[in-house]
Amino acid sequence: MQDVTDWAFLNLLQRYGGADVYFTEFFRVTQDSRLDPEILRSVTENPTGRPVVAQVIGSDIAALVRTARELQAYPVAGIDLNLGCPAPVVYRKCAGGGLLRDPERVDAIVGALRQAVTAVPFTVKTRVGFAEGGEFSRILEVLEKHRPDLVSVHGRTVAQRYRPGVRHDLIAQAVAELSCPVLANGDVHSADEAHRIWSATGARGVMVGRGAVRNPWLFTQIRQKGRGEPVIQPTGREVLAYVEALFEAVSDVAAREVDRVHRVKKHVNFVAEGAEATGRFLHDMRRSSTRKEFFRICREHLDHDAPMALEPWIREELES
Repeated sequence: MQDVTDWAFLNLLQRYGGADVYFTEFFRVTQDSRLDPEILRSVTENPTGRPVVAQVIGSDIAALVRTARELQAYPVAGIDLNLGCPAPVVYRKCAGGGLLRDPERVDAIVGALRQAVTAVPFTVKTRVGFAEGGEFSRILEVLEKHRPDLVSVHGRTVAQRYRPGVRHDLIAQAVAELSCPVLANGDVHSADEAHRIWSATGARGVMVGRGAVRNPWLFTQIRQKGRGEPVIQPTGREVLAYVEALFEAVSDVAAREVDRVHRVKKHVNFVAEGAEATGRFLHDMRRSSTRKEFFRICREHLDHDAPMALEPWIREELES
């Protein structure tokens, strides 16, 4: 997740159990681009002790090949091509999910990267289409032609962004038609949901984004359910302690107070979605500008000992 799951966040997430494998924020690749040193930190100063895959995004084939070769000189666990980003600023440049409108271009890019990535696994993340899922079969044909080592499928279209309606049937289609392992992505908000998705799709595993920012205990909870153990739920005060740790971890101590508050809001937006049903926490938190005000609002909603599921309460309104 760009500008959210950076080195500092990965370092913090590992305190709560962490993921089995991490993917970096994406390296933006253009004709004149160079490796972003802040994103590269997640590889060169890997704070997790777990494998870290370097994610790239772009449409210039020569530049993508150059970048993939450069990244293989670092201790990356793989090179991942992003075909899923739904941000208009990205897809309008025919990068990320925008490439799904042009399967022939996807064919050329995936083929070139498959040849260039030889020292580590080559992986792809995709959505199920740009405007509708009808083009997904062609995308799967292209991917199977070039045999990536892993494919992650977000079960929404690019146009759908994060609105409800994850297509588990299309993720299952990818599992059936691709010879490589498939990860399922989209609305993995709880351990129960993760295991339902596995059952519905046959995927090898799940990829978690927003759910892990909202609930850093989620990976531990998924493992606990898989082992048949009781699934822990954090108390409000434990969530408050997580927010306090986020503030210290992801905001620059040298920055202005208002900038530190705005920085941590990018993460606490997700926490607030799952912490309070009316949306008042989210509304008030977004309008805070001082550390004192920000934490006063957080304490108002989190300073208690009740267990919290941390699943989004008002998903459709927030993600539309």
